[in-house]
Amino acid sequence: MTTTIYGIKNCDSMKKAFTWLKEAGVAYEFHDYARRGIDEDTLKRWAAHTGWEKLINTKGLTWRGLSDAEKSNLYEARAYQLMIAKPSLIRRPVVERDGQLMMGFDPTRFDEFFNQ
Repeated sequence: MTTTIYGIKNCDSMKKAFTWLKEAGVAYEFHDYARRGIDEDTLKRWAAHTGWEKLINTKGLTWRGLSDAEKSNLYEARAYQLMIAKPSLIRRPVVERDGQLMMGFDPTRFDEFFNQ
């Protein structure tokens, strides 16, 4: 099974996810937004599972740093543009495994996701 985890290396949620994966013996590929960015096709694929609104981390510093004009009137195409320009807006981690998708870190959800 192929597992890819997307995020930013120094994020606390990512560190917890990396630790969980290591302890569980799950092999994975890491896609670092800071080095590799993200493309619109990937965001659209994820949005098909979750809706584009759930991709955006509205609790993070990057979201809080956006202007009120950027936050209001947010629509799908504009959201993709913002996430491509500022990948730290994307909720972390995003985990893809054999066509399945999970967002955010929670040990119980990771157990369920990886032990299906």
